[in-house]
Amino acid sequence: MIYWLIYGVWLAVASGITFILYGFDKAQSKRGGLRVPEAVLHGLALLGGFLGGWAGRSVFRHKTQKGLFVFVLVISTMLHLGLGGWLFWRWVAVS
Repeated sequence: MIYWLIYGVWLAVASGITFILYGFDKAQSKRGGLRVPEAVLHGLALLGGFLGGWAGRSVFRHKTQKGLFVFVLVISTMLHLGLGGWLFWRWVAVS
């Protein structure tokens, strides 16, 4: 059960950070300021911030024209669904 809690907190924190950075990057793009590197946004999505990435694209209408962002978010989503499924079955097997 502790694995679920740790994983859930991890996903929430990573998604929150990713969402905030999508918003920050959108604001910076409008005012011509320093931007968040795309590799950072991709890396955060892969580390568990995929929910924040999806939300950031939607809420801020940011990175919607770049196919690579959709690709990375889909891969991240599948990766973490797989990891979540593995943790679930591990928990079921131990219980």
